[in-house]
Amino acid sequence: MSFEKTVKIIFGISIAGLLFSGYLSYYELFVPGGCDEAVITCGTKDVTIATLPACVYGFFMYLLIFGLSGFSLFKNLKGNKSD
Repeated sequence: MSFEKTVKIIFGISIAGLLFSGYLSYYELFVPGGCDEAVITCGTKDVTIATLPACVYGFFMYLLIFGLSGFSLFKNLKGNKSD
């Protein structure tokens, strides 16, 4: 598998992760009923790390992966055009 194809797959997974964790984070942080009112629930246990739900940390981890893989794709595409 080529480098570019691998990074594209990682980029796609990071978009899916951003959407999923962003959805859960929104409901946990900004909706008074929490994830009980969401279509997808967060589970039965309230897991918090430093008073924030775990899905918020997942959102920022996926955001980092999204940024790094997007930068790598952009750099690789830009490099291939100038060759």
